[in-house]
Amino acid sequence: MQTLLTAIVAWLSINAGLPAIYEHPRVEFVSPGKMYAVRIGGHVSGHSPGSVTAAGHETPSDGGRHVEALYDDRSRTMYLPEGWAGTTPAEISVLVHEMVHHLQNVAGLKYECAQAREKPAYVAQDLWLAQSGRNLMDEFKLDPLTVLVRTKCMH
Repeated sequence: MQTLLTAIVAWLSINAGLPAIYEHPRVEFVSPGKMYAVRIGGHVSGHSPGSVTAAGHETPSDGGRHVEALYDDRSRTMYLPEGWAGTTPAEISVLVHEMVHHLQNVAGLKYECAQAREKPAYVAQDLWLAQSGRNLMDEFKLDPLTVLVRTKCMH
């Protein structure tokens, strides 16, 4: 995992203009219940200033947002679902998304609001997917309006 994180940091530095900081986050593989507890127990991006950020998508079956991964600024921990193997471009793109949040955090980058932190993460994730002929919208069943809402400051 450390080698993969190092490669992602280098890629993000070159392709997304983020600082190349090789101080990696802790990574925990957790159950859906733990993922939910972290998301609810923390301050999810969009509800409080950037403590926990979540990558996910809407699914009809759960009536709301399915969380693919989480990053907690305070503990510098990335939470990935149990069974995450990193064997597909989509899985690696989730790691790319969360590494954007980690680099934003350790570099002390400031944003107008918590949602604004999401835009560079989605852009980097989409760029990563494009390398293999995929895109964010298709892989995660997102639409442009959803991404716009998740990345806009609404104040």
